[in-house]
Order: sequence, then structure tokens, then C-alpha cells
Amino acid sequence: MTPGARLSAAIEILDEVAGRHRPAAEAAREWGRAHRFAGSSDRAAITSLVNAALRRRQSAAWIMGDDAPRALGLGALRLAWGLDREEIAAIAGEGRYAPGALSGAEASALAATGRLADAPFWVRGDIPEWLAPRLEAAFGDRAAEEGAGLAGRAPLDLRVNTLKTGRDQVARALEKYGARPTALSPVGLRIGLAEGPARPPDVEAHALHGRGRFEVQDEGSQIAALMAGARPGMQVVDYCAGAGGKTLALAAAMENRGQIHAHDSEARRLRPIFERLRRAGARNVQVLSGEEGLEALTARSDLVLVDAPCTGSGVWRRRPDAKWRLKPEALEERRREQARILARAAPLVRPGGRLVYVTCSVLPAENSEQIEGFVAEHPDFTLIPWDKVWGETLGTDPPASAADGDGLLLTPARHASDGFFIAVLGRA
Repeated sequence: MTPGARLSAAIEILDEVAGRHRPAAEAAREWGRAHRFAGSSDRAAITSLVNAALRRRQSAAWIMGDDAPRALGLGALRLAWGLDREEIAAIAGEGRYAPGALSGAEASALAATGRLADAPFWVRGDIPEWLAPRLEAAFGDRAAEEGAGLAGRAPLDLRVNTLKTGRDQVARALEKYGARPTALSPVGLRIGLAEGPARPPDVEAHALHGRGRFEVQDEGSQIAALMAGARPGMQVVDYCAGAGGKTLALAAAMENRGQIHAHDSEARRLRPIFERLRRAGARNVQVLSGEEGLEALTARSDLVLVDAPCTGSGVWRRRPDAKWRLKPEALEERRREQARILARAAPLVRPGGRLVYVTCSVLPAENSEQIEGFVAEHPDFTLIPWDKVWGETLGTDPPASAADGDGLLLTPARHASDGFFIAVLGRA
């Protein structure tokens, strides 16, 4: 496919997302099934442009003076992919399958991107307008910067499975992909991904992945698992285990000694965990669905990790359409769900044990405010300073948190990871 045909396809998918309120990944997959002639590189380039347009939706609409799918596609080529007006004009008017030549207004808009500096901070940061006060409360005058960090393309992060190998060995094997050690996680590798049509490397097809030497996991998620402080011999509950990414990290930290109870309220979310455990060689994990088996763990667990369901605002780089689908009522429902989960998980912690609360959100309502409410209702739990926990678990100098308040907040702008909140509480 020509670049112009790819642009047309991206505009078609964006129209489907906007018009029928469909998830972008679903709309892109359906487009691919209906256009079998498109090769894998074409589909990757189209999906990349769709995601870039969704990540930069506010700023692209601002410079173009229009939020129609065509305007967003053109704006993304300028703002995200860094093409100049002449390059975009050549693509738009290229061949019979291109979307058509630029209008005079479009050409003028693409040449005047400097006016973005005069836009409100929520436009410059590509933040939904209704969330602007919440982001401003979290980050103050850095709200636009933090929003822009969540509007870039995320790298590809890997967690080395120390049950089977070391980071240096995996780094050498993946050197052709540009894999480099992560800055904060001692077991992480990062493959940088530039904005543009290039497809990310299929690292999961590599033999080392099949042998369980590494898993795809963002550095922020790795840090959350490390700060949980799991050690050999412990009794651990991963309360919202899902597909098991953090469960695998806990098993590696525990060197397969002790017991991990990987629990989720919905059995279907646990389906991938069994193959992942087998591949990783994690042998100290018992999988529990529903409330099965939890009663026996009451007040007996050294560590309970609650990776709570949340809005996912910290992973907007990877799921940009979720940013625009989020509504105030969904945020409130997540807050209530998180409070219910914390209330159910807390009794599992033994006296002297720890409860670790994690979200992939940057919103105070799901993070520090949630912890404040929990501690007020559970006076036998006390927040442990996160920088002290960092020293205990990672043994390095802690970075600065991206926001004041309880717990550590990691963000793309400050830490080059996804957005993650981590709070550690001890039970008296």
C-alpha cells in the first residue's frame, strides 16, 4: 500500500471509532479482515497512525480547527510523526486511494503549528477537558507536561525471568532489537520505539520468550512488583492476578520458595496464567478464582498485593482510545470497586504483614485519595514511606515521585515508564 492509501485506511478506522464508539484495536482488526490485501507492515503502519491520532486528538483538532477523522489523521502526521506540510501534501494527494489533496485551510493549519503554544493546558497535554482539574490537582503547573508524556508512543519493555537467566544474557540475545537495561528496574530491558509507521519487533516469537527467559512487562509494572517486597518462604496473595504478569515477577523474587495464591474474581481473566507459569518455571503458585480458598488465608498472609482495577489513565500511551471513552461515572464506579476490593483483601494480611496497593492510574481519586480513605476506616494499617520501601526492596536511591501525597507515582514524563501508583501499608 502507498502512504496515501494507508492514510485513507487510518481515516476510515478513526471514523469507525468516532461514529460507532468502538475500541480502536477492534476496529483496526475488522478493517484488516475486510482488506486481506494489506500486508502486516501495512496494518502495523495504519494502526500506528490511528493510535497517534488518538493520542494527540486534542492538539491535532486544535491546530486543524476540526476534530473530524481526516483532520486528526493529518494532524497526527504533523504533530506525532513530525512530517512537514509538503510531505503531508504529497501523501494526501498520492494516487487513486489517497484521501485527496489538501485544502487551502488544511495547508495553512499544518504550517502554523506554533499556535499550539497558546492553547489551554489540557489541549497541549492532550487531556480530556473534564479531567483537566484532576490532572491539575495532581501535577500543578506540570499538568500539560505530564499529559504530553501520556500522549507519546510507549517503548517495549521486557522483564528478565531470573528463575532461568540473567539480564546480560537476554540483552545480548536481543541486541539486534536495540534492547538496553532499564533505568530503574534491575531486571528490565527496553526496546525504544520511535513515532512513525515502523512495526515493533515481535519479541514474543523469539526462542528465549518461548523458553520463559523473559516476559513483556512495562518497567513501572516491574517496579510495583519489586516494591511489594516478596521474599523466599513468604505466604503471598496476588489478589487481582489477572493474566499473571506480577504473579510471575513475585515468583522470581521468591526464587520459587514459599507460596503465592494468584486470585481473581473472574476465572476468564486467569486463563492465560497457566501457560505463562509453565513457561516461566514458576512452581510456587496456586491459582484461585472467585472466593475459593481465600478464607483459609485470613490473617495468615505475609504480603497481599492488590493490583486494583482502575481507569487505566497511566497506560493511555498503549490504549489511547480509552482516554476519550472514559466518563465521570466510570471513574466513580472504579473508586467504589477499589474500596470494596481493599476492604476484602485487608483481612488476609497477618499482623505485621503488608498490604501493597497498585494502580496503573495517575488520578488522585484512585490513588492517594483512595489510600487516605482506606487508612481512615482501617486504623490497624499504617502507610509506610515509599522511599523507605524503595531502599529496602531495590537498594538504590529512590527517584522523586511525580506527585505529592501518599505513595509513589511513576509517570512517562518523569520516569519514562507507564503511569503507576504504588502504596505500601503495614498491619499493626
